[in-house]
This record gives sequence, C-alpha cells and structure tokens, in this order.
Amino acid sequence: RGVQAHRLCPPRGAGSSLEPEERSMEPPAVPEEEEEEEGAVPLSMAPGPVGCQLFGYVGIEAVLDQMKIKTMKTGFEFNIMVVGQSGLGKSTMVNTLFKSKVSRKSSQPGQEERIPKTVQLQSITHVIEEKGVKMKLTVTDTPGFGDQINNENCWDPIIKYINEQYERYLREEILITRKRKIPDTRVHGCVYFVPPTGHWLRPLDLEFMRRLSKIVNVVPVIAKADTLTLEERAEFKQRIQENLKTHAISVYPQEDFDQDPEDRALNDRIRENIPFAVVGADQEHQVNGKRVLGRKTKWGIIEVENPAHCEFPLLRDLLIRSHLQDLKDITHNVHYESYRVRRLNESNQLG
Repeated sequence: RGVQAHRLCPPRGAGSSLEPEERSMEPPAVPEEEEEEEGAVPLSMAPGPVGCQLFGYVGIEAVLDQMKIKTMKTGFEFNIMVVGQSGLGKSTMVNTLFKSKVSRKSSQPGQEERIPKTVQLQSITHVIEEKGVKMKLTVTDTPGFGDQINNENCWDPIIKYINEQYERYLREEILITRKRKIPDTRVHGCVYFVPPTGHWLRPLDLEFMRRLSKIVNVVPVIAKADTLTLEERAEFKQRIQENLKTHAISVYPQEDFDQDPEDRALNDRIRENIPFAVVGADQEHQVNGKRVLGRKTKWGIIEVENPAHCEFPLLRDLLIRSHLQDLKDITHNVHYESYRVRRLNESNQLG
C-alpha cells in the first residue's frame, strides 16, 4: 500500500503544497493492471467469510424476541381434518392431541351417535392457550365416510370442502382493498385413520389418499393399534408402505419438499415410521404414583404417551411440536399455490 501511495503522489514542485493533501482525501483511481500486479483486490470483489465477525453487540438476535411477542399477541391458526370410518377413535385422538375436549363428540355418556347416510363435514373451532401463546384450532370431522355399503365417490364432499376453503382465501386475496390479515380456513393437515385389519390397504383407502394427497397434506395412521400384536403391527406397516410406493402416493412429509440435508435426514426417520400406530385416550389413570393418559384393560394400562406402548408421541411431535409451521407453509406455497394458478388460468381463458 505504501508503494501505491508513493506512485499517486505528484512530483515535487508540481502544483501548490495543498494539492497532495486534497487528493489524498479522494479514493485513488488505480488502474486495474496495477492492482493485479500488486495483488490488490477491489473491495466489492473481496472474498469474505460467510458470517462476518462483529466487533460488538448489535442486537440482531432481538428480532426473534420481536417475532415471539407479535405471535403471542396475535396468535395463529391451525386447521386439522380427521377422516376415517366410525368407531376408529378420531374424536378421542384429537382430544388426546390437544389434551382438551376439542372434538365434535359429545361428552355425555350413554348418548348414541347416529351415522349419517352421506358424508357430512362438521367443523368446530376453539381458541386454546398455552404459556401465553394462543392458537385458533379448527377440527373438521367427516362422519359417514366409509360407513355405507356403496362408498363410491364418498371423497367428493371432502375434496369440495378443501377447495372451497382455498377459493375463500383466494377471493379475499385478490380484492383491491383486502384485509390486513386474511382469515385462514384452509386445511393444513388431514389425518387419515386406517382400520387395524392387519392386511393390505383397502381400495377405498388407496383411492382416497391418491386423490387427497394432491391437494392437502395427508398423514396416515393405524387406528386402535392396541388390537394388533407387535409382529402384526410391523408387518401391517410394511405392507402399507409398499402399497403407497406401488401406487405412487406421496403422503406427508413429501420427499420433494425437503429443503436441506438436515430436513431430509429428519423426514427420512419420520417416513420410516409412517403410518404411525396410535392409540388415543382422554382419561387419566394412576400408574406408579403418576397420572397418565391411557386405556385401562384387564391386563394393564396402555399409556398413550409412552413410546414403548404406541407411536402417538411421534404423531404429536409431527403435527404440533416439529412440523406445524411446515404444514402451514406447504399448504400455502404448494397446495394453495397450485389451486390459485389453476383458477387464475381458468379465469383468463374465460376472459
């Protein structure tokens, strides 16, 4: 650098004595050839570390606290759908997930539930709060699905409902003067309950997941897994995985949407255990001096939150603790986006 400064200085006697000082205040215009000879690199092209080292505390990390405070004030929305035949424990499973009475099932004992003749969708919305975080939870049940002798096209009302929520969001989004926060009623996850037959998937199960996996995140589970032995459960899960692979059915989490190696490694472990063999219970029992959620039988108590008894903890972690935001992101960026593009293309063709 001293050599470069010496080159830029004019010869003695040329100009006034103040001229070198004035020029020294301006950035020197060094030719590129001289820079290459001296090994100097332009500032804009200088390679640097990915994480630039700071010389003091700036406060960038405070943005996480800002996001947390904002989320705690406004809360967030999560919409889940449960699909399956009657008697598979859908309502009980939802109550177990959120540890509260959030399902449509009445808590009054002895009240019989009439099975509808066609698939009817019923949605119940609750606001639940934990440690200051509010969540507007909407649970959509599908009574009547798969309960009839003729189940042809029984998935049509479900597909229609999911698309209606996309349409509702799209209409709010394309308004000239739209709301600051658009109400989100889109289904973020669909938990499909497979009967614990121990055999292959039924044609109804395959056709439903094939159609629904294209428009919503489908998470298959084996309902009432305590009716199967460990060997039967392992064989049944393997057969279901083969069925899904043979029919090219992509359930959540989808391989195509893994963004980095860490996500892929985590999701690979999850995909190895899908479908989850789950047991639901909304009653507490005393086990070794502790109150636990479980199902009481003559030979013991099945603890639903014990990984040695069932895979309910894996389902809860996937839906709530680790992938809840990812479910919402994929719904918005993939499923809703494909619906939006299709609808706008149809509108342009009509125009």
